[in-house]
Amino acid sequence: MNFKTLRDFDLNGKTVLLRADLNVPAKAGKVSDTTRIDRLKPTIDYLTGHKARVVVLSHFGRPKAKPEPEFSLAFLVPVLKDRWGCPIAFAADCIGEVAQKAVAALKPGDVCLLENLRFHKGEEDNDAAFTKNLAALGNIYINDAFSAAHRAHASTEGLAHILPAGAGLLMEAELNALSSALEKPQRPVAAIVGGAKISTKLDLLGNLVKKVDFLILGGGMANTFIAAQGVDVKKSLAEKDMLDQARAIMDKAKTANCTMLLPVDGVAATAFEANAPHTTCAMTAIPDNHMVLDVGPQTITQLQKALSSCKTVVWNGPLGAFELTPFDKGTIDLASFVAQQTKAGKIISVAGGGDTVAALEQAGAAENFSYISTAGGAFLEWMEGKTLPGVAALIKYRTAA
Repeated sequence: MNFKTLRDFDLNGKTVLLRADLNVPAKAGKVSDTTRIDRLKPTIDYLTGHKARVVVLSHFGRPKAKPEPEFSLAFLVPVLKDRWGCPIAFAADCIGEVAQKAVAALKPGDVCLLENLRFHKGEEDNDAAFTKNLAALGNIYINDAFSAAHRAHASTEGLAHILPAGAGLLMEAELNALSSALEKPQRPVAAIVGGAKISTKLDLLGNLVKKVDFLILGGGMANTFIAAQGVDVKKSLAEKDMLDQARAIMDKAKTANCTMLLPVDGVAATAFEANAPHTTCAMTAIPDNHMVLDVGPQTITQLQKALSSCKTVVWNGPLGAFELTPFDKGTIDLASFVAQQTKAGKIISVAGGGDTVAALEQAGAAENFSYISTAGGAFLEWMEGKTLPGVAALIKYRTAA
């Protein structure tokens, strides 16, 4: 990827505006998952170790462009101190006199967290005046928030047009992993895509069939493709108004020599609930009043055989109703297989998306994947082949510089 990183700058004594993504899951002031915080630590360590003054910028939640106490970042100060192992100062605003005084008080190696960027309308509007006010606080801009890179906001895109700009270590790792998986992959490449609907993933599927050798579909979207072949999927979730689009994607896959693999059998039940009475059946013989909630054992065997020939796997979305026992078995079995293949050095595996990460962690497979993306929407848009504004701005800066 053609962008600068924090290693390309003389950081000693400089004030670095670090765009992080601290939009972490939290309830009643308690963070339930520190993954995004922990993945930022190498960048924090690098910057403080090189005597930079570090000013952390982030959003949190969806405040209505004004200060709202429930969306304040102040509660994160002790969490960051604990996870990053260094003192954290806090400024009750991200621009203006409050922010200026907090930044001015920093010594080389210090870290300060500024208040929620989205308390100002100018952040999401990518307003020039707001961006200049942010830029006035620092000398260098480092973007380490790939998970927000699909937003053309002041702190994710605008700052790169004003200050010397580069990627943080997490952003660099994300981009390198995704590039190696889809742009210059070791072949054959398989993409596993699950989830409920194809209507939300049309661009994704249309792009993938041009880039991968195998496209494996699961979840409700697989039912739509099966229905598009004239099969009665009974009460299974399927988008009956998307059958033509499904057939068009199948035609694109055929033209691109991409093998689409759909479930051949499934686990069906009469109710969408945990431990509902269930039966395993061929997808062409689903019992009346039943819905398919997971892929079946024959499908898993078929998919394992296909993946055994692959060198790269990209995964987004569960294969069934993984949140309900026992309909998580298909996702767990295939995730465990991919993890084993990865651990054995046979494939490179990259996964992303909230449900995907949750499913892989539930399967105990996440730690053995080559790379787990911290991003949801940005990961999907990258897979769709879209230009991410936050990434494009870094590349443009490198080209201009």
